[in-house]
Amino acid sequence: MSASSNTRQKMPADIVAMKGGAPIVCLTAYTTPIAKVVDPHCDLVLVGDSVGMVLHGLPSTLGVTMEMMVMHGQAVARGLQNALMVIDMPFGSYEESPQQAFANAAILMAETGAGAVKLEGGQHMAETIAFLVARGIPVMAHIGLTPQSVNTLGGYKVQGRGEDRARLIADARAVADAGAFSVVLEKVPQGLADQITAEIDIPTVGIGAGAGCDGQVLVVDDMLGLFTEFKPKFVKRFGALGEAADQAVSDYAAEVRARSFPGPEHVFADEVKK
Repeated sequence: MSASSNTRQKMPADIVAMKGGAPIVCLTAYTTPIAKVVDPHCDLVLVGDSVGMVLHGLPSTLGVTMEMMVMHGQAVARGLQNALMVIDMPFGSYEESPQQAFANAAILMAETGAGAVKLEGGQHMAETIAFLVARGIPVMAHIGLTPQSVNTLGGYKVQGRGEDRARLIADARAVADAGAFSVVLEKVPQGLADQITAEIDIPTVGIGAGAGCDGQVLVVDDMLGLFTEFKPKFVKRFGALGEAADQAVSDYAAEVRARSFPGPEHVFADEVKK
């Protein structure tokens, strides 16, 4: 952020202070141009490991590397002046031990300028969250459907129904008690999400968890209609940029083949008129 700017980029404490107040607005971003578009409207911008599927064509988030997250984090940071930037810790970068998590979280924050990291997991990650927070690394937790655990969860299923409800409540309490400044609730029944939001002191950010959460997050390419390979139930498309881009490319190709582009207004004369 420019030293002469009159605005102050949000910090984790600002997000905590929004608990129970105006809903927190969060979108993902992976590039500088998109970061500049979403920054004036968002409180949080997440450099999500969803980048692997959205921009790199991977079948899941499991193939995302630290190097990818650093590169995209640096790009997003160049486009932000207002929103807090949170960066995902990729699969395999934090699960082994709190020490491993700290080493990799420190790299992500130091090399990208992110204000916080996000990691997946509830009760079993509480020790790691506490370890990071005690060492100056703010943590956004993520429970419910955790995409990095898709193989053990048996797919992208709703979490917290029936007897599983108690586990999600315990997960939420554990990450809050461990010091996370907020928690993503993904693909959780609305009633359960409302209960968790009421019972814990940190903000909940929902994705497929209902409007009762303290905030909402979507993948920006989903809500803009840029990523169209599939559409989860919880996604609302606020734009159709993919269709618009397809039409624009089609029009371009047609004009090139018809030799109507470039036209006279797009070319340079052999001599400059005096």
